[in-house]
Amino acid sequence: MNTFGSSLSRVAVIGNYLPRQCGIATFTTDLCESIVAQYPDLTCLALPVNDRPDGYAYPERVRFELAQHDLTSYQRAADFLNMNNIEVVCLQHEYGIFGGPAGSHILALLRELRMPVVTTLHGTDVTLLSQDRTLFDLVRFGLLHSDAVTAVSRSLAAQTEARFGLERPIHCIHNFVDPHVFRPAERPDLRRALAPNGEPILLHVSNFRPVKRVADVLRVFARVRTKVAARLVLVGEGPDAWEARQLTETLGIAPHVVFLGKQDDVVPLYQVADLFLLPSQQESFGLAALEAMACGVPVIASDAGGIPEVVLDGETGFLRPVGDVEGMAEAAVRVLSDDALHQRLSRQAVARARSAFSMADKVKEYERLYQSLCEGEPV
Repeated sequence: MNTFGSSLSRVAVIGNYLPRQCGIATFTTDLCESIVAQYPDLTCLALPVNDRPDGYAYPERVRFELAQHDLTSYQRAADFLNMNNIEVVCLQHEYGIFGGPAGSHILALLRELRMPVVTTLHGTDVTLLSQDRTLFDLVRFGLLHSDAVTAVSRSLAAQTEARFGLERPIHCIHNFVDPHVFRPAERPDLRRALAPNGEPILLHVSNFRPVKRVADVLRVFARVRTKVAARLVLVGEGPDAWEARQLTETLGIAPHVVFLGKQDDVVPLYQVADLFLLPSQQESFGLAALEAMACGVPVIASDAGGIPEVVLDGETGFLRPVGDVEGMAEAAVRVLSDDALHQRLSRQAVARARSAFSMADKVKEYERLYQSLCEGEPV
């Protein structure tokens, strides 16, 4: 039943959008497309933020483009939303998306809107930067002027409520994965290219920022190599990439490590991996871990932030304390040395990704929230 159609017919989502390559763009695109697929009578518009003057070749769903650093662009976006009778605005919020000091341009838009606003927190602004007073005040203002706030994990919701002194509860709606895209598949040619001698493949995908602890990935792998002749594939770019390359030389593992840089399509890489490493200092959710699980890859990760809500210790992988390189390496060797254990973890990883983080189910959670706001019900 299309419950959206009963009283809610026009929704707009503000956030980056494909083909721009970033996590928020993927999330916003998946959310919009899944909403329309499940509720075809609903109009869902997207308003992405451009980080370059020429913008991107967006699909038709994009009806207005914000220029990141142009304050008047945000004011015009508010006019556009008001004039087009949008009933609910869904704002994807993460530090670095919006222009102005500490991203303050978005406030010019929020102040002018005449419809309810649902703000979804993705983590960076809360978990890493709320000690900055300017940013703290900005985020708190945005939260207080939203009609509802969601977070992508219970951990992030609890941190936000405590750090900003919020009395109104934050709704947890976990991130999701498209099982038609992220799924197990055989790719023998790619696997041979990455591991010519049939070695097990360990994979890490990130933005190579300090919070990802890429050095721990390499140290874990170096220990694994003393027991298992494995290969490590690193995907992504960022400030710690150069130091990571240097560390492979220091640890003597350079011949066994492949740096692929930023990739537009990471799905094939998940599909050939035997193990995924995510030893982060902090994760609001751990989407890369979920994507790996959906492709049948067990995960070795830290027990930080929202990761334990995704990876179940002993069921879909193993969790160890942040910085426990030895413990992570031991867990990795155990999985790689026991085919029966690897197969069990792989099956359970796929099952959990599909049952607990289904795109269709998460869209329904957002739908219920939007519907309640549209009907004036308390949320």
